Amino acid sequence: MTPLPLPGDAAIAAPTLEAHLAARGADPALSALARAIAHAAVPIASRLALAALPGDPARVVGSNDSGDRQKALDRAAHEHLLEALARADVRAVVSEEAVDEIPLHPEGRFDVAIDPIDGSGSIGIGAPLGLLFCVFEAGETLQRPGAEVVAAGYISFGHSTDLGLSFGAGVDLFTLEPASGHFRLVDERVRIPENKPMIAYNASNTGHWPAPLRDHIETSIAAGANMRWIAAAVGDLHRILLQGGIFLYPADARKGYENGRLRLLYEAFPIAFLIEQAGGAATDGTNRILDRTPTSLHQHCPLIFGDRKMVAAIPRH
Repeated sequence: MTPLPLPGDAAIAAPTLEAHLAARGADPALSALARAIAHAAVPIASRLALAALPGDPARVVGSNDSGDRQKALDRAAHEHLLEALARADVRAVVSEEAVDEIPLHPEGRFDVAIDPIDGSGSIGIGAPLGLLFCVFEAGETLQRPGAEVVAAGYISFGHSTDLGLSFGAGVDLFTLEPASGHFRLVDERVRIPENKPMIAYNASNTGHWPAPLRDHIETSIAAGANMRWIAAAVGDLHRILLQGGIFLYPADARKGYENGRLRLLYEAFPIAFLIEQAGGAATDGTNRILDRTPTSLHQHCPLIFGDRKMVAAIPRH
């Protein structure tokens, strides 16, 4: 079936991910690693598009280190990505779906932290989902400072499959062309649009927030800011890179939420790296995310990111 043509549509001629990285003169080993993850995302996107036709991707098959229910697609995506990373120059991997660091090649040049399916609570209902990863030069452990991240990226699985990627010289955006299986360049060195009053947060949590933070958000909404909430951080990350605004998932007073809920190593670090590369900011409500060092592989943290000025205006808490 051919795609629906729209007025103004033209033949697709945008550079592929491979051609773009080659033209940029990117590090060959790092490029190969990024391509391995991007190519591995294509069958994940295809399986998501089938929903429950061949089976139930939301079937609970266990739980991860944080006690979250692990779904069939979580597990399958994790194993699929490990196979892809095993073909790259990778020493070790930390994944949300594995308790311990996973060794691959002892002499590998890179270490990778990855969340195979971000927002997996929404698997099976057609909502946007994602994949997050960050890359370090190989070391003795992946409990490394955020300042040592050398590359990061995401895949956003929505009505399009989009890739955001940075090797530390800005963020480039690509979209999957399903017919060819290639990711093609959409925009390069993107900058977060400024002064766009959009705030992504889970409104059901605000009663547990510190009063100054709650008051600030309520005042912003009353002044005309729009509320957004995709329930997958990757979806809001992709939207903020394109449309501006901020995202908040702060710590709150509930048991188990005192230190936030997103994982520092494989969620907050890649998001913070990408956001800063696009001119924004990412904090835990007090400190810059990339100044932190994980004390455990699956450590939680609060996360606020987006437009630099809007982040700076958030009361410290």
